[in-house]
Amino acid sequence: MDTSALNAEYASKSPLEIIKKAIELSDGSIIVSTNFRPLEAVILHMCAEIKPDMPVVWVDLGYLMPQTYVFAEKTIEQLNLNVKVYNPLMTAARRDALKGAVPGLDNEEELEEFAELVKLEPFKRALSEMKPDIWITSIRKEQNPYRDTLDVFVKEGDGPLKVNPVFYWSEEEMEAYITENNLPDEKRYFDPTKIAEHRECGLHKPGFSK
Repeated sequence: MDTSALNAEYASKSPLEIIKKAIELSDGSIIVSTNFRPLEAVILHMCAEIKPDMPVVWVDLGYLMPQTYVFAEKTIEQLNLNVKVYNPLMTAARRDALKGAVPGLDNEEELEEFAELVKLEPFKRALSEMKPDIWITSIRKEQNPYRDTLDVFVKEGDGPLKVNPVFYWSEEEMEAYITENNLPDEKRYFDPTKIAEHRECGLHKPGFSK
């Protein structure tokens, strides 16, 4: 697949046009992923508007803030989302009893091990079971220096074609879409597998979905 040509053609297209193209390219096994962070209702609303039954993959880490769970349920109900929840193989209580507190940025090795356990393994399991050929995400160019190097269409090896419809949208555009469509949102959010916004947990790093 020539992603360079796709990216050149769709750089100035709207997110809805990009999602429609993703569906056109799919053989039917398409997913959108979410972590229910702030502004996530944007991509979920767009996908639900175009394909109401699109599977929404959510890895529930077991370590999210109470506000995130409330926001997730509100969004799922309002948009009637077809959510597929994946959980870590070990509960948070069991992990904490055996491993202790969630690691911080001062221990990169333990933090990577934690991310693998609670986020990466469950998502790899989702990809293995659902076998999507298209994976829609809400990552955006302005979010951090690493994501700035990506594009709307990304293909690695035999993995699914990753499609990032709001890649070129600013936070202001995302906020405006939330307001215009009366969508729920929640600013209180913390991802313990990343800790810092500039850090990637590994989900969108090269090689993850090959």
